[in-house]
Amino acid sequence: MRSLLLCILIFAFAGSLGADTIGQPAWAGEAIFYQIFPERFCNGDTKNDPTRDSLEWPIKPGESWRISSWTADWYARDDWENELGSDFYRDGVLDRRYGGDLQGVIDKLDYLCDLGINAIYLNPVFYSRSLHKYDGNSYHHIDPFFGPDPKGDFALIDKETADPRTWQWTAADKLFLDLVRRAHERGMHIIIDGVFNHTGRDFFAFKDIRQNQKNSRYKDWYSIESFDDPRTKRNEFAYKGWWGHMTLPTFAATRDGKDMHPGPKAYIFEATKRWMQPHGKLAEGIDGWRLDVAEERPTKFWADWHALVRQLNPNAYTTAEIWSNAAEFVRKDGFSASMNYNAFAIPVKGFLIDNNVSPTKFGELLESRRKQFPTAVAAVMQNLTDSHDTDRLASMIVNGPNAPAPSGDDIVFNKNNTPASSDSYDIRKPNERERDLQRLIVLFQMCYVGAPMVYYGDEAGMWGAGDPDDRKPMLWQDRQYEPEATDPRGREREPDEVKFDRDLFNFYKNAIALRRQHDALNHGDFAIVATDDTQRVIVTSRKSKRESLVVAINRSNEDAHVDLPLNATSLTPIFVTRGDMEAVKVQGSQITVPALTGAVFSAN
Repeated sequence: MRSLLLCILIFAFAGSLGADTIGQPAWAGEAIFYQIFPERFCNGDTKNDPTRDSLEWPIKPGESWRISSWTADWYARDDWENELGSDFYRDGVLDRRYGGDLQGVIDKLDYLCDLGINAIYLNPVFYSRSLHKYDGNSYHHIDPFFGPDPKGDFALIDKETADPRTWQWTAADKLFLDLVRRAHERGMHIIIDGVFNHTGRDFFAFKDIRQNQKNSRYKDWYSIESFDDPRTKRNEFAYKGWWGHMTLPTFAATRDGKDMHPGPKAYIFEATKRWMQPHGKLAEGIDGWRLDVAEERPTKFWADWHALVRQLNPNAYTTAEIWSNAAEFVRKDGFSASMNYNAFAIPVKGFLIDNNVSPTKFGELLESRRKQFPTAVAAVMQNLTDSHDTDRLASMIVNGPNAPAPSGDDIVFNKNNTPASSDSYDIRKPNERERDLQRLIVLFQMCYVGAPMVYYGDEAGMWGAGDPDDRKPMLWQDRQYEPEATDPRGREREPDEVKFDRDLFNFYKNAIALRRQHDALNHGDFAIVATDDTQRVIVTSRKSKRESLVVAINRSNEDAHVDLPLNATSLTPIFVTRGDMEAVKVQGSQITVPALTGAVFSAN
């Protein structure tokens, strides 16, 4: 109860903030997002664990399949996995289930509150057979295995039709609404993944097409290339799958390509209403959406969908998954923002991780790419460093020294980042120097324009290569984990201790608190004060009506002495990423920042 009251006091202002501009709610400008991959976050209810029958069709594992151990060596293989073959990345790992569920998220809300989180982004929670759930079987039901009564939920779902009037509220649906309620009580906002480009093969409409072919009432919902001819032995049924993945059939567009087919469009609109205003009550609904592969849906669909969303909740936040320049798309299609790969994560990797982009070039990339967006949009962009689609930040840092040099502005990002794709990819635990770099990056993230987003477990010390290794079970302080001693390439490996990193957690907590406590970091103008390519330093400022801050980032292995175009004696150090504050010195127009250190100064 004490933690709940503390959260309410800290974030009391969050629920009362209005929208600064249409589509850019004020709360998002003060958000610290935390991304949760539900199946791997916390198993709060072991009675609802997935069963073998719940796996994707065709089911590959034999009868010996079982829930995977939360604390096992990640690359070690269970007996049922060995029965499938010898390739870790092909045999078994995608059929692992760890039992993470909504009760687990509820149980850890106070942990997130203690960390300072006030916005949660949930990867897909809708009913699906896969571990990732981007192949949904429904958009109007939470996965029954995320709730307390899978058997009862499936019985309810079986009685429904496509008519929303027949839709029931399952136990999993109700638990999700309880999660939303509990988050709101703590001043937290929740956004969820909307996968409106494609579905799974068991989605009710596509399942009907598979059974009834050209006689299906849903035959025009998908991009069907040919139906099966029952007069032949061969199955001629063919359709468009997302990027050729036939487990992900793609929704059809209108003939002119400017809109989604009216059938799935109407269904998506009904599902959107269901989660934004459950039982017709705005207060019970989610606070926004992250939209998967948003560029692949027609503009007219997004325009109409956003009109509905803003009608349901003017303070809703919508963010698009776009890896390239998202400025024109966000403007044209009505999004609040996008996941900020291009204008934040990629430049950060070039300078602070790979160290093959100069501080001056880094600053130029930040400025030019941010200024392509209106100020209100830039203020709410999701500033991430890693996600479920990339290797983890810690492992990016470990492998940074081997990163290829950029070609012009094209910094290499999210390529050859698994042991399966790169023979030289290093899967070890970060050392202390690399943790210092992680702290440096997190400080810059918390001090830059936009809404920072932390991928679950980064703050706990997790590391891992790209998918699927970026989706390990969350590290919790009350669990004992086996060392990571296995290499999927069959090599010898020094065992790495796996445990919750309390020191790193405390750093994240303090850096987030810095962000939350300073108006300039949430609302201030951004400027580059100085760069020194020789010393590998960038100095920036954030200035609001209330205060001015200066942020110095030293990426080099040596102490840096930087002359500033201002009277440095007005600067007072208030935060440092490592070591003692006394090591950060101010003299005349010069500041001294220790190696691999970031420092924040009050300039008031």
